[in-house]
Amino acid sequence: MDLLNGNSVEQRNRANDYVHEVYEMVKKRNPGEKEFLQATREIFDSLRPVFLKHPEFIHNGILERITEPDRVITFRVAWEDDVGKVQVNRGFRVQFNNSIGPYKGGIRFHPTVNSSIMKFLAFEQTFKNALTGQPIGAGKGGSDFNPKGKSEREVMRFTQSFITELSKYIGPDMDVPAGDIGVGKREIGYMFGQYNRLKGGYEAGVFTGKDPNHGGSLGRKEATGYGTVYFVEEMLKQTGDSFAGKNVIVSGSGNVAIYAMEKAIECGATVLACSDSGGYIYDPNGINVETVKQIKEFTNQRIQDYLKFHKNAVYYEGCRNIWSVVCDIALPCATQNELVEEDAKLLIQNGVKAIGEGANMPCTEEAVLAFQAKGVLFGPAKAANAGGVAVSAMEMSQNSMRLSWSLEEVDEKLKQVMKNIFESCHEAAASYGSPGNLVVGANIAGFLKVADAMVAHGIH
Repeated sequence: MDLLNGNSVEQRNRANDYVHEVYEMVKKRNPGEKEFLQATREIFDSLRPVFLKHPEFIHNGILERITEPDRVITFRVAWEDDVGKVQVNRGFRVQFNNSIGPYKGGIRFHPTVNSSIMKFLAFEQTFKNALTGQPIGAGKGGSDFNPKGKSEREVMRFTQSFITELSKYIGPDMDVPAGDIGVGKREIGYMFGQYNRLKGGYEAGVFTGKDPNHGGSLGRKEATGYGTVYFVEEMLKQTGDSFAGKNVIVSGSGNVAIYAMEKAIECGATVLACSDSGGYIYDPNGINVETVKQIKEFTNQRIQDYLKFHKNAVYYEGCRNIWSVVCDIALPCATQNELVEEDAKLLIQNGVKAIGEGANMPCTEEAVLAFQAKGVLFGPAKAANAGGVAVSAMEMSQNSMRLSWSLEEVDEKLKQVMKNIFESCHEAAASYGSPGNLVVGANIAGFLKVADAMVAHGIH
């Protein structure tokens, strides 16, 4: 027997063999889907000790089932541009797991959208949504349509065509989409209007991320960025520290980045740099978030235009170079795999103390391992950026009850959710032999909730 954990060598081998065999099966079934395979591998590495304590999960084939989506919907989206030319894009919706509630997850419009990215995002969403403690399953959708450079009417025509097909597969108790990259309240508004037109009624709960003036929740726009900061604040508290007096860098300049910057500044930090796909700005006086909002939210300009308003700021080509800025805390809030091992080593060399993933899987596996090896506090995406979907679930609740909570009420609930998520991750990591490892803790805590439900519901 293994005296440390009470398991025999045979039991340990069985658990390891099970994880290995299922991962090999997943690789064969999903060749070339690098993002999805990266996400599954990262989860699998954390789960080995779970199967020692819960052999019933092996017996019930939970790992085989949880890595296979309930369904993957792919469809053609034909639409007419402003000069009368017919354009064709591809649409996706991956409904991954509804064991604890209706499918829930964003819609992304970006030219990089493909099956692998949709499956990776939906798979991650399964555990992220479980961590919120709210009754929501997981899905993700999108299209390779690029809204940049399109007119208002083109965006509307595309979006209406997209949702005309997707409307067959969604509903308040079935699948509740939200926004993501390239999809904000404008696009959600067009989808919501077209959906209700097709259904001949008014189903407020079929989308989240709506304008607060017609069924949306106050605080949803801020939720992912605020939630990331709340989670990192909880990490820092464990070492007797906080954001106060810290220098912070934030990649990206969309909603997540903007509101992560805003909340970090409210917590006493100075944000020195942020970026877009072209490059990054460095402001030694601290980034002025109101200027970034004006540039990005209202006039849709490039981040370089920040220099028109703040003469001491400097613009650098190449968004990845942002990681060369010396900081105490880094918040990658742009996109997947934006921070690689080389960047991690540079941040470590420059004295970074904490990382909070505001985007979905923004750090590569090698980067995560580099941070952990040097004792850098690390908040993984499925925990740290769960604030957005947590407030989306609150929007669903408000729609069901036909009421609206104040911004203060939503923010207080969000803060408590992020605190609960941190505690769940912290406790799971300690219970399964990896104290302080929040990557392991998040994976295990989320997995256990979904796995227990799958066992309870029988084989299907």
